[in-house]
Amino acid sequence: MDTKQKVQVEINGKLYEYPSGTSILEISRDFQKEYECQIILAFVNNKLRELFKRVNDNCSIRFVTVSEDAGHKTYQRGMVLVMLKAIYSEFGNENVNKVSIEYAINNGLYCDYEGREPLTKERVLAIKKRMIDLVQRDIPFMKRSIGTDDAIELFRRYRMYDKEKLFRYRRVSKANIYSLDGFEDYYYGYMPPSSGMLKDFDIMQYDDGLLLLLPNKKKPTVVETFVPQPKLYETLKEANQWAQMMDLPNVGALNDVISQGNLSELILVQEALQEKKISDIAANIKKAGGKKFIMIAGPSSSGKTTFSYRLSIQLKAHGLKPHPIAVDNYFVERDKTPKDEDGNFNFEILGAIDIEQFNKDMTDLMNGKTVEIPVFNFVTGKREYKGDFLKLGPEDILVIEGIHGLNDALSYSLPRESKFKIYISALTQLNIDEHNRIPTTDGRLLRRMVRDARTRGASAQKTISMWPSVRRGEDENIFPFQEDADVMFNSALIYELAILKQYAEPILFGIDRNCAEYVEAKRLLKFLDYFIGAPSETVPKNSILKEFLGGSCFKV
Repeated sequence: MDTKQKVQVEINGKLYEYPSGTSILEISRDFQKEYECQIILAFVNNKLRELFKRVNDNCSIRFVTVSEDAGHKTYQRGMVLVMLKAIYSEFGNENVNKVSIEYAINNGLYCDYEGREPLTKERVLAIKKRMIDLVQRDIPFMKRSIGTDDAIELFRRYRMYDKEKLFRYRRVSKANIYSLDGFEDYYYGYMPPSSGMLKDFDIMQYDDGLLLLLPNKKKPTVVETFVPQPKLYETLKEANQWAQMMDLPNVGALNDVISQGNLSELILVQEALQEKKISDIAANIKKAGGKKFIMIAGPSSSGKTTFSYRLSIQLKAHGLKPHPIAVDNYFVERDKTPKDEDGNFNFEILGAIDIEQFNKDMTDLMNGKTVEIPVFNFVTGKREYKGDFLKLGPEDILVIEGIHGLNDALSYSLPRESKFKIYISALTQLNIDEHNRIPTTDGRLLRRMVRDARTRGASAQKTISMWPSVRRGEDENIFPFQEDADVMFNSALIYELAILKQYAEPILFGIDRNCAEYVEAKRLLKFLDYFIGAPSETVPKNSILKEFLGGSCFKV
């Protein structure tokens, strides 16, 4: 007879009874058949929990699958640990100097390898076989909590020096260490219950390292064929090389710079590097000749507006006469704006732009005609004309900024040779440590959150709630065209997260614990806790960061 106390668990609006102390994993098995995708985490009373946790009191549970953001990140973390275990087992711990998870390319995570023995195709195949074996054995991920000082000593012993440095700046007294089949590591975020859940992956040699290929959230059981993105890869690689050159590959190294009072110099060097890049782009445009339309596009909070101003200044320095044009001024009037599936105006799609009028005006300008450029009134939802006439001379050039700038369907009437396409994004150079990368989306989300609070009075909760919709728009309208760019510009500043921390933390703390956005707020707060905060006074007024902090010398 079962004498164990029973607890009531609410799942999908219904009450169920389980013995006190039952693991969430056991409960999830009773409901997995109702879910199309693998359950990997759960919300217990609106708090995100790993499946090995047990229920001891009455509670509500909402299961999280790998098709959700939190679940997908957990799957990714688990796969990284499986891969690292396989690599260290294949080469031997003493022969591996460092494995770094550097950046995402398409559906893959690029990993840099340093060791006494080379990374060959045969070795990559052997690593894959070891990973398959680890998955088939369905080994539990073990979790233990140790003191921060013990963590520093542990990772020094493992020669994971990035982690050793990271923990020297941790304010908390404890660290959660995960292990898989005896291999220990630290991760920023939760883990799956066991390796058996991680069936879908591939691994391949790429450049000097390897790619861990994973499913995406939309197709969480499908590892799609890798499609190279050479321009994006080279841009990411260049950013990493610069960070390595400055000896700033991770958060711990940035904290060293700040704590030693050297941040001002770092800011000046980083800003000088960006200015040189912008100058080089202007020089390339001048050298190419015949370019009349500079098409700039990039995802949200990439700093497109400030970049277009700074590029215009450099174009002037090279003898050209730039004129900025925002594609947003060609929005169709509000009553003609398409709506999404929820009935809300969809300003992200190409159909929200009056393409015919845009092409007529641009073609007329190219042909030497005088054109009155419109201004869109976002309050009334109507296009207005206020006497802004423009005619292009031999040295005049248009700097056109908008999310569809790289899509030729926007500028279908303009000859390709008349266009110079620029893709801009904030591609973070820093990692938290060697095995915990910083997604570029986190930096952009923090930028947008700070700007929205300053310019629109929008709460951090509202910005977070809108972010999935923003990301969907980027996936559909921007990222598919990024490799069509003539040049890519990385707007991320290696120091910026330490400064954004001071602005983002207060508004993140303002999010109510019971609302849906709190989980993401909590994750971002934990992320920002790795950084020493820094003041913004020494950030130049023309910096891209000022577009978000305020105080820019440009009208942004």
